[in-house]
Amino acid sequence: MSTRAAWPGRTPPPLLIWAVTLTGITANTLIAPVLPDIVADFGRGDSASGLLVASASLPGVVAAPMIGLLADRHGRRRVLVPCLIIFGTMGLAGSLAPTYWTLVLSRLLMGIGTAGLINLAVVLIGDHYDGNERIRQVGRNAAVLTGGLALMPMISGALEGLGGWRLSLLPSSLALVTAAAAWIVLDDVRPPDVSSSLRGQLRAGREALGSPAIRATVLSGFLIFVMIFGLFLTTLPVHLKEEFGLSAAPRGLLLGIPSITSTLIALNLARIRGALGLRRLLITGAALFGISLLAVGLSPTLIAVVLGLLVYGGAEGATVPSLQETTVARAPAEQRGVVLAVWVSAVRLGQAVGPLLFAAVFGAIGTGATLIAGSAVALLVLMIHAGSAISAPIVEPTSTDAPD
Repeated sequence: MSTRAAWPGRTPPPLLIWAVTLTGITANTLIAPVLPDIVADFGRGDSASGLLVASASLPGVVAAPMIGLLADRHGRRRVLVPCLIIFGTMGLAGSLAPTYWTLVLSRLLMGIGTAGLINLAVVLIGDHYDGNERIRQVGRNAAVLTGGLALMPMISGALEGLGGWRLSLLPSSLALVTAAAAWIVLDDVRPPDVSSSLRGQLRAGREALGSPAIRATVLSGFLIFVMIFGLFLTTLPVHLKEEFGLSAAPRGLLLGIPSITSTLIALNLARIRGALGLRRLLITGAALFGISLLAVGLSPTLIAVVLGLLVYGGAEGATVPSLQETTVARAPAEQRGVVLAVWVSAVRLGQAVGPLLFAAVFGAIGTGATLIAGSAVALLVLMIHAGSAISAPIVEPTSTDAPD
């Protein structure tokens, strides 16, 4: 059963939602192919790449719930536009950073902006779409995201060849254009049923987050993004350089390979989910994560690596949008922003922990062994998805506001 409550204002065009999503992923998709070049330029070891990736994610652990709370109280436009402005400004600053630590600082500030982007894009979908159409729109948004995951590393690698890694990071500043579009297109409205007091809103948010299904999606999201950012975006570029001698451009091309299968599955998410059911779909996705990491870590040839990355893309396309849609579907409209923001906060924590953890691991045991060991995280995700909490029937919520 749907949990949608009517949202005031016009339905935003999908193009705007997709632009916000694409902006949000540029923080790490642009930097991933050129990580080895950046740390070499600043005279740092390979393990320094972990901090560069984590620095744009760590602020979201704290900032995302605050941003969600503000979006529920004051409306989406008043929160989304400042996030885009911060992101774009700091993206420009990062491309001009004179030192390693200046780049880390600019990415930390950039992380405050990005903490409100991808989650608010999905919140906008939840605000204005219902039922199967919501699943379809979340799937399409995920397809745009995965398409961006393919395109952005390729763009970054190509720009690096033209003008170095600084030019590769410059497209992040296009967030300023997206900010202007969001200010013009979005109506300045807020949820009709939001509690009049902050205390009441916090109480209602805690109750919504007490759902076992939402807690399960939060934990699963954390672990999945530990894998994505720690293994795919941090370990894999170094693995491709050290084991296969690839430069930035071919690394970017390979990092885009998973988007082929991920986009195909995300575009057909409603149909696939209808055939398999949510629980079976999530279990299959977790199993594919583990298989892909083993395949890439053990692969002696680039052809085998490509096959493993295609499997990895299928896992991502099946799990990430399904967890997003499930979280949105179970959240009352007046707490949707903060509930999804808590999910994103867990994701951001995974994005920060993963690079730091696995950069230390591959510094000790090598990149191939690290990718193989990372399959244990996929097993934990499979165990969570095998439980019944995430796929339990959705119950129509009632208002959780209470007088102070």
